[in-house]
Amino acid sequence: FKYFLAEGVVCGHELFVASAKEHPDNILKELPALLLDDTHRNDVGEEATVVKPDDVQESMKIAWRYQNLPKMETSPTTSTKFGHYYDVSKTMSPELLQSIKWHSFYLPEELPLQPKMKTHNMNSAYTRLLESIQRIIYQEGFDGSDPQKKQKNILRIGIQSLGSMLWGDDICSSDIPEDIHSLTKFLYVLRGLLRKSLSACIITVPVHLIQNKAIMERVTNLSDMVVGLESFIGSERETNPLYKDYHGLVHVHQIPRLNSLICDVSDTKDLAFRLKRKLFTIERLHLPPDLSDTVSRASKQDLAESAKLLSSGCGAMAIGKKHLDF
Repeated sequence: FKYFLAEGVVCGHELFVASAKEHPDNILKELPALLLDDTHRNDVGEEATVVKPDDVQESMKIAWRYQNLPKMETSPTTSTKFGHYYDVSKTMSPELLQSIKWHSFYLPEELPLQPKMKTHNMNSAYTRLLESIQRIIYQEGFDGSDPQKKQKNILRIGIQSLGSMLWGDDICSSDIPEDIHSLTKFLYVLRGLLRKSLSACIITVPVHLIQNKAIMERVTNLSDMVVGLESFIGSERETNPLYKDYHGLVHVHQIPRLNSLICDVSDTKDLAFRLKRKLFTIERLHLPPDLSDTVSRASKQDLAESAKLLSSGCGAMAIGKKHLDF
């Protein structure tokens, strides 16, 4: 969420930040600082392993059958670059924030005196937010259907914790909410606004609080891209040595399909994120080899029973163990 907004500041795009809890001013003040390319190369170089040419030509003495396999690359190659890098240990300078134009929507300030009323089966908070987004798109010249004489720019919209009780929605507090279609109708109208305007939107949703899974399926279908983060904090994977190099998993539930029936299938779906000293990186998840000297007794017993069944023939197999594990 903050990376999306920080990229808009660096690129000179206009921002629209909406929140019901944290004030948009505080969100912008906490954006990560821009990391220069030279600094990024130094940070990556500190953790990268140096491979000598002689070591590449030397044949492997152990596990020689794997020497011709391609090497695993956890991160994209250095020749490809998309966007900028940011230092999560520092905040963006106020001078850089003042160089761009941004708009805010803070729900406690927008609806202090207005009565809570529904419009087209949508609560007042969502209706007010749509009206504010529509006004900015038309007044600031982001309407793609209307030819503009001035130089066109991009509007980046960021909405925080949409669907929570702070927005007046009850999908997080009940399995059968009263406003079950309020969030989906908001997303449907928002897609129409984004479709004909020069704008992009990122929305964070508290998925762990939504009890009705059917609502999340509708939200996924109404979104172009859905990405979920699963942290290891408080779970069994936090102490698992297999995941000691990572801090959580990245689940890509849906990716955009532009002018096609199917989406592009990535070569890997197992992704994990790491929080380094300065960088937040997403890498391919690859588990280290199991170097334990002992094998579990259960697996030894299963192998012994399977060998007996195979040697005794089909008759013994019918009266012996029902499930044969290979």
